[in-house]
Amino acid sequence: MKIEAIDLFYVALPKITRTADGTQDSLVVRVRTDNRLEGWGECDASPLVSMAAYVMPMSHSNIINIREALLGETLDSPEDVVRLRNKAGEYGLDIQQLDHAVAGADIAMWDVLGKHLGEPVWKLIGHDASYKKLPYASVLFGDDPAETRTVADSIVERDFRAAKFGWGPMGRGSLADDIALVQAARDGLGPDAKLMVDAGVIWGDDVDAAYERAVAFADLGVIWLEEPIRTEEIGAYKALSDKVRANGINIGVAGGEGADYYRAADDMMTNAGLDFVQIDVGRIGGITEAKRVADKAHELGVQYVNHTFKSHLSVAASIHVFAGYEEFDLTEYPAGDSELILGLTAPTGIFRDVDGFVRASDKPGLGVEVNLHAIREYQRQVKIEIDGEVLFESSQP
Repeated sequence: MKIEAIDLFYVALPKITRTADGTQDSLVVRVRTDNRLEGWGECDASPLVSMAAYVMPMSHSNIINIREALLGETLDSPEDVVRLRNKAGEYGLDIQQLDHAVAGADIAMWDVLGKHLGEPVWKLIGHDASYKKLPYASVLFGDDPAETRTVADSIVERDFRAAKFGWGPMGRGSLADDIALVQAARDGLGPDAKLMVDAGVIWGDDVDAAYERAVAFADLGVIWLEEPIRTEEIGAYKALSDKVRANGINIGVAGGEGADYYRAADDMMTNAGLDFVQIDVGRIGGITEAKRVADKAHELGVQYVNHTFKSHLSVAASIHVFAGYEEFDLTEYPAGDSELILGLTAPTGIFRDVDGFVRASDKPGLGVEVNLHAIREYQRQVKIEIDGEVLFESSQP
């Protein structure tokens, strides 16, 4: 089959707020083929910037938009997806946010190929089985310990056995303030639930500040401290990891969501001393690149966990990446109440079974479908025009 069309849908809630919540908008990508099949993908990026990467005019032979790189190409095998993902990257020299943008097309190509061949994506990318994963509710800290406790109580009410709290006031006050936030989360979740903390790179390259929190949070049974340091500060990450291990502190160091290409993730796994590497399929360039990281993590003995704060389209794509690695048994699961993100794949999605676990679907492709009504309801109308030439104009799905 051949790629016949690539459609872009910028969807957003009516009001965007300055909270660290990536579920407020999204760029959804549809790949259509000449045999009337379609696949869907999603980018974790600024939608308008990524749209430009699909439609902007050619600058020279190595700066060609993603659409032009992919339209008319043959898509019949996993090797074709890898070839086309690499082609888009090679033609996208110096395009801002390319890896984030091309992720949508990459995910959609895997989805449509799975439908074409009648196989789930996890099987197409080389896994032999789809193992269960424990989803952790991914939420933001409240503005204070009382609000955080309320959030934790709601997580228990929804029968989650694991949760990650992040951002909010974490790291913006004293050590005692941060401990109070995590204590509130622990009190609400109870002693047996898995608890993780996302610091949102708040301490920059300050190893001592991060270490103080690691020690304190370990006493509260926190599994990992995520992104205490900026992604590019590999030396600071390594110093923190070494100090935690040398002093027998029972907490993992996690990071990697800021890695938007394979080599960056490889550098972190190899040189930063990570216990957990967290890869966002919508940032690193799609399923193709994320699977490379999962394979390398397996080789190195680093725990792979997805980073996902988008819709169930991204949740599904993320779980397929590491479905066949039984030891990678945790998965991030957005637990907010964004109507856009909850509705984007309704009534399909990645749902917990009676035991509280999730798995990558055995259905062809990703195993979820986009709800066109939700696209229509939340779609923003975009027109990109240069000198009277319309490069892109939104259309109905």
